[in-house]
Amino acid sequence: MDSLLIASLFFFLTIAILRLDLAVFLITALLPAYLLRFNVLGVPLTFLEAMILISFAVWFLKNVAPNLKTWLKNRQERTPYPFGWEIIAIIIISFVAIAVAGFNASALGIWKAYFFEPILLFILVMNVLPGDKGRQKILLALLLGAAAVSLWGLFQQATGFFIFNPFWADASTRRVVSFFGYPNAVGLYLAPLVLIFSGWLLSIKGWESKETISKLIIGLVILISLLTIYFAKSEGAIIGILAGAFLCLFFANRKTRIASIGLAAIVIIAIFIIPTLKTYASDKILLHDLSGEIRRRQWTETMMSLKDWKVITGNGLSAYQTAVAPYHQEGIFFNRDKIENFDAKLRASAELRAKYWQPVEIYMYPHNIFLNFWSELGILGALAFTWLIGKYLFISLNLFFQKKNYLILGLFGAMAVIVVHGLVDVPYFKNDLSAMFFVFLALLGSLTIEAKIKKI
Repeated sequence: MDSLLIASLFFFLTIAILRLDLAVFLITALLPAYLLRFNVLGVPLTFLEAMILISFAVWFLKNVAPNLKTWLKNRQERTPYPFGWEIIAIIIISFVAIAVAGFNASALGIWKAYFFEPILLFILVMNVLPGDKGRQKILLALLLGAAAVSLWGLFQQATGFFIFNPFWADASTRRVVSFFGYPNAVGLYLAPLVLIFSGWLLSIKGWESKETISKLIIGLVILISLLTIYFAKSEGAIIGILAGAFLCLFFANRKTRIASIGLAAIVIIAIFIIPTLKTYASDKILLHDLSGEIRRRQWTETMMSLKDWKVITGNGLSAYQTAVAPYHQEGIFFNRDKIENFDAKLRASAELRAKYWQPVEIYMYPHNIFLNFWSELGILGALAFTWLIGKYLFISLNLFFQKKNYLILGLFGAMAVIVVHGLVDVPYFKNDLSAMFFVFLALLGSLTIEAKIKKI
């Protein structure tokens, strides 16, 4: 298997040398290729990482190294990267987090896969695929990736094949996982893309044959992506999409703002009137269902681990599970908030103790976007990412109001999905998701530079 992957990478190297734009296109389309893992001289790598490193090396050797003196001399004349200072801060803070973790192999692996290489991909997208034509290629690559993930998920839903968890594979409790190992990964990957594709769809003007075909294809991928998320039963992704869509409608124009407010009012009234909806909404908002109670316990344990100097430094990259272990409860009694005199009834009944006991593992991350960054990177890292995300949202909205380009609004909505879903999940600390995050930054950065150039 390793030999086949390495041979494939030699073929990819040939593509990168001959057509670097095609290489970057393939990277963006094949973000789930991180699932293909191998070793080179004892160093673990994923296929996605290797593609990024090969492409960056080719770009640097062909475009920067031969003209390094001129490149350095003219650095003040070049248009600076959007989000440049934030990215520099993040790369420094994340490297310090390796030291906090003790410079172990696991921390170094997380750093290169989740920070260093995604930033290299950001540089590649900005330089190799600039302008509108470049953006169209990146969007097409993301579309192909989403189509592949969705079609495989729909195949699993229809057949039950290749879902290796028996509970998820069973027809009565089926949850599709696509190429990934668990259902929520499907929602984490597809949900932000649904908003971007929706904005892209609305930005295509005209109904000539080419535009019509493009709209039909994009619309179809949006539909199968939504179906796949539904069959994965990723509630966080669904709520994230609804929240992102509401915000996009609210900011799009006056008519959609009125419609979004009216729709929100109808939903709120329905929740208060219909008892089942009221119970469901209450459980989700107050985290009184089983998954919510597990999350609350995770967050409590996370905060217990972030004491003394770790409040500032965090636990370090890949050190969360070790840091939380002394504070971890092996399980929880759930439904505590729903049953009157719960503790007394538990003490009196072994049957109830068995019924409401849920074992809980130590997860890799706290399942909250701010706590994820805080634990891994320290408080400065959490604040740096909060600033970066806030700046992204501000720039995208401001640029949309100037240009009325719905692709920009879709980029805004995608980040809103990441934030909302991230309240109860891990929308960054994964190879494909961290790479996708920086692709989004590059797309918005490209649009920002284009707007500045047109003003000059």
